[in-house]
Amino acid sequence: MLLAVQILAALAGLLHVYIFVMESVRFADPKVHQATFKTDPADLEAVRPWAYNQGWYNLFLAVGALVGAALVRTEPAVGWTLIVSSCGSMLLAALVLVTRDRSMASSALKQGLLPLLALACSLTQL
Repeated sequence: MLLAVQILAALAGLLHVYIFVMESVRFADPKVHQATFKTDPADLEAVRPWAYNQGWYNLFLAVGALVGAALVRTEPAVGWTLIVSSCGSMLLAALVLVTRDRSMASSALKQGLLPLLALACSLTQL
C-alpha cells in the first residue's frame, strides 16, 4: 500500500506542476485563460497577477508531494509529513473551490481526487 501512496502523491504533485504551468507560465494564452479558467479577455490583465501567484502556491504544494513521495521510505517522518500536509492542502483547496462555486465541481474533482486517494491509502500506513 505504501507504493500506492507514493504513486498517488507523485501523480498529485505532477498534476499541480501542470496547474502551475497553466497559471504562471501560459495564462495569457486564450486556450488557458478563456477555455480552462473562463476568464474574459477584458479581465486578463487584472486577473493575471492573481493567477501567477496561485500558480506558485500550486508548485510549492507539488514539490512537497513529490519530495514526500521520494523520501517516505528512507526518511518516514519527513516523507509522511510532506505527503499529508501537501496532499491535505491540495484536497482542502479543491473543497474550497467547489463550495464557493458549484460550477467548478469538475475542476475540483480533477484537482482533489489524486490527493484524496493518496490520503485514503495513507490511513492504512499511519
